[in-house]
Amino acid sequence: MVHVETITKEEQSNKRSMKKLLLILNSVLLAIGTCGGPLVMRLYFIHGGKRVWLSSFLETSAFPIILIPITISYIHNGYRYSNNNNRFVSMKLPIFCASALIGILTGLDDYLYACGIKRLPVSTSSLIQSSHLAFTAVFAFILVKHKFTEYSVNSIVLLTLGSVVLALNSKGGDRLVGESTKEYIIGFVMILASAALYGFVLPLLELVYKKSKQVITYSLVMEIQFVMCFFATLFCLVGMFIDNDFKVIPREARDFKLGETKYYIVLVWSAIMWQFFFLGAIGVIFCSSSLLSGIIIAAFLPVTEILAVIVYKEKFQAEKGIALVLSLWGFVSYFYDEIKEARKTKNRETELPQSLHSNT
Repeated sequence: MVHVETITKEEQSNKRSMKKLLLILNSVLLAIGTCGGPLVMRLYFIHGGKRVWLSSFLETSAFPIILIPITISYIHNGYRYSNNNNRFVSMKLPIFCASALIGILTGLDDYLYACGIKRLPVSTSSLIQSSHLAFTAVFAFILVKHKFTEYSVNSIVLLTLGSVVLALNSKGGDRLVGESTKEYIIGFVMILASAALYGFVLPLLELVYKKSKQVITYSLVMEIQFVMCFFATLFCLVGMFIDNDFKVIPREARDFKLGETKYYIVLVWSAIMWQFFFLGAIGVIFCSSSLLSGIIIAAFLPVTEILAVIVYKEKFQAEKGIALVLSLWGFVSYFYDEIKEARKTKNRETELPQSLHSNT
C-alpha cells in the first residue's frame, strides 16, 4: 500500500514539473510572439505593403507547423503506452465545433488588429492593445468565475493604468505622416475592438477546457489550436479572395521598398511570429489561466513599444517610461501571488497525508 502511494506522489510530482516546464516554454513563445508579431507586421506596412486581409491571413496561416509537435506526441504516446487507444486525432465533435467557432472569432480579431496596425505606430497600437487585460479580467470573472486576490487585482489595475497613462498622452501626436484624423480614429477604434474581442476569446477558450467531457491533455490543446487557426485562416482567406489580394501580391512584391525577395521573407516571418503568439497563449491557458495569458501579453506590450522606438525611431515620451514601470510592477505582483498560492497548495498536500496518518 505504501509503495502504491509513493508511485502516485511521484506521478503527481512529475506532472507538476512537466506542467511548469510547459508553462515556461509557452510563456517564452507568447513573449516572442507578442513582441515580434506587431513589429514584423508593421515592417510590411512601412515599406509599401497595403493588404489588410493578407496581414490578417498571416496571423494564423502558419498553423501546419503544429502538426510537428502533434506527430511527436503521437509517436511518444505510442511507445509509452503501447495500446490501441492511441489516436493521431483525439478531438471529439463538441470540442471541434467550439474550436471552429473560436477560430472564426479569432479571424475577425486578426482583421480588426491588422486594420489598426496599418494606421498606427507600433508603440501606440501596443498601448491600446494592452487594454485587453481589463476585458480579459471581466470576461474571466463572468465565464469561468475566476477568483481575484488583492495581488491579482493590483496587477490588473497597474497594467491598465499604464495603458491609460499612455492613451491620455497620445491624442494623435504620433500620427503617421500624411494620415488624416479620420484614419487615426479608425485605427484607434479597430485596435480597441480587437483588444475587447481577444479579451473575450481567452476566457471562452478556458471555458471550453473546463466544460469539456474529454480529458484535456497538451496534445489535445495543440489539436484545438490547429482547428482554431485553420478556421481563422479560412475566414481571412475568403476576405483575400473578395479583396483580390492574390492578384495584387506579385505587383506589391515588385514595388516593395526592401526588394521582392525580402517581401516574401517578411511575410513568412510574420506568419511564424504570430504562430508563436497563438500557440503560447493557448498553452498558458492550459497550464494556468486565461488571466495569466492576458497578463503576460500586457506585460510585454511595453517591451514591444521600446523595440518599436529603437527599430522604427518612433517617439518615446516620459509617459511610456512610466507605463513600462507600471506594467513590470503589475507583472511582478501577479507572479508573487502565484508563488504564494503554490506554496499554500503544497502545504495542504503535505499536511493531508500527515493528518490521515495520525488518524490511523
